[in-house]
Amino acid sequence: MKSFNKKEIKGLDKIYRLNLINSVSGYKSANLIGTKSESGENLAIFSSVVHLGANPALLGFIMRPASVPRNTLTNMKETKSFTINAVSEDMMEKAHYTSANFEIGTSEFSACKLTPEYLGNGEAPFVKESKLKIAMHLEQIIDIELNDTMLVIGSIETVYVDEVALTSNGQLDLNAISTVAISGLNRYHQVQEIANYPYARTTELPEF
Repeated sequence: MKSFNKKEIKGLDKIYRLNLINSVSGYKSANLIGTKSESGENLAIFSSVVHLGANPALLGFIMRPASVPRNTLTNMKETKSFTINAVSEDMMEKAHYTSANFEIGTSEFSACKLTPEYLGNGEAPFVKESKLKIAMHLEQIIDIELNDTMLVIGSIETVYVDEVALTSNGQLDLNAISTVAISGLNRYHQVQEIANYPYARTTELPEF
């Protein structure tokens, strides 16, 4: 088994190190975050969206350092509103290219041929093509001093989901809507359920 210690990781070629460390955390969800400003609509792909709690219902994601303009961050601060849109297989190529460095004022919706959609009373655009989309309200931004990134925390306002994915107990069947996962920065994967275990209790352990 190949090993990389801290010193060796630091000495790796920049691109090799970037790819390695972005891959070691495993498969991550692929989501498009939509925001809006006075100058137009913005859309960006993120692989760091995480569940933070169910009551209240909170989601978070990591924002890279603001050493360069971050339209998503700027728009969220102004409007307190953003959307999270799950990426499915039929839209993943378009979703991937929202990460390109477009000029300020260029809408990623338009450039990547995705459709903005407004639902409910929120200010931020959803992605019409997405089968699972969430209206979010910005609650808190926590600075991470170690690398100048930020943990952005939002509360769920509304969940919109294709009914085919909704199971009887409320858990979503992400296979049913062809949700994809990301590893590293640019590798996309099909999601396939391989097991469904009951809630784990010490009194009900199986014979391993």
